[in-house]
Amino acid sequence: MSRIGKTPIALPQGVDVKIDGPHVAVKGPKGTLTVPFVDDHIAVNLEGDTVQVTCDSLEKGARSLHGLTRTLIANAVAGVSEGFSKNLDLFGVGWRAEAQGSKLTLHVGYSHPVVYDAPEGINIQVGNGESGSQARITVSGIDKQVVGQVAADIRFKRKPEPYKGKGIRYENEVIHWKQGKTAAG
Repeated sequence: MSRIGKTPIALPQGVDVKIDGPHVAVKGPKGTLTVPFVDDHIAVNLEGDTVQVTCDSLEKGARSLHGLTRTLIANAVAGVSEGFSKNLDLFGVGWRAEAQGSKLTLHVGYSHPVVYDAPEGINIQVGNGESGSQARITVSGIDKQVVGQVAADIRFKRKPEPYKGKGIRYENEVIHWKQGKTAAG
């Protein structure tokens, strides 16, 4: 059995779970998420204020889906109760970001501004970063996968380069610096 899969999921106050055949609907103060599970060997049971995911097969594929299903439901419960967020920092002279509604405009060294439209349910805020960066972009929402994908898409617009360190980085990302050319003497 999966050690992750057999751990029960405790439901916080204000979170309701409804099991509809192959779907689990999780409703909380921040919104509603639906998690599908399609394997015949996996069952989801609601016992009081905990959710238990069980697996009746010892096959490797079923065991891995057991842990995956439990983790997806736990992420949905955490998302509708607390939400998820990722921080990105801009490093570059004159670089800045502006957020208006669901549009993010990046001025990151190109001859034109880069505009990114966030999907529905994602909130993007721009504020002052730490002492070394000009701007901090905060991506937040209730779906962990979508928040991570939006942050990766924004980072892809100008990935950090290893010679000067300019680019869009995650909050605690470490850049492996490379040595530049040296003059022969």
